[in-house]
Amino acid sequence: MAETERENIRESTLEGLDAAARKGNHGGRPPVITDDMLHTVLRRRANGETVEDIQPDLLIPTGRRKGQNPSLSSIYRALAEHEKTQVYPEAVETAHADFAALQQRDRSPK
Repeated sequence: MAETERENIRESTLEGLDAAARKGNHGGRPPVITDDMLHTVLRRRANGETVEDIQPDLLIPTGRRKGQNPSLSSIYRALAEHEKTQVYPEAVETAHADFAALQQRDRSPK
C-alpha cells in the first residue's frame, strides 16, 4: 500500500514539473554570474587583467547574496562553461534544436 502511494506521489510530482517546464518555469537557484558579468570578465581578461583583479568589481544582482561579490570559483566555472559552448557550438545548437522539437511534440494535440 505504501509503495503504491509513493508511486502516485512521484508521478504527480513529475507531472507538475513537466507542466511547469512547458510554461517556461524551471526550478533552481538564479545564476550568480549573469551574461553581462560574463561579458565584462571576458572583455577585461582580453585586456590582460586577472580574474582576481576583476572579482571585486562584480556584484551579484539577485538571490540571497545580492550585492556581494561572486566567488572566484563561480567566475572560473562560468568561464569554463563559456569555453565549452565556444569549443562545441554545434553540440549546443543540436541540443537547442532537440529541445525545441521536444517542446513542439509536447504541445501538439494528441
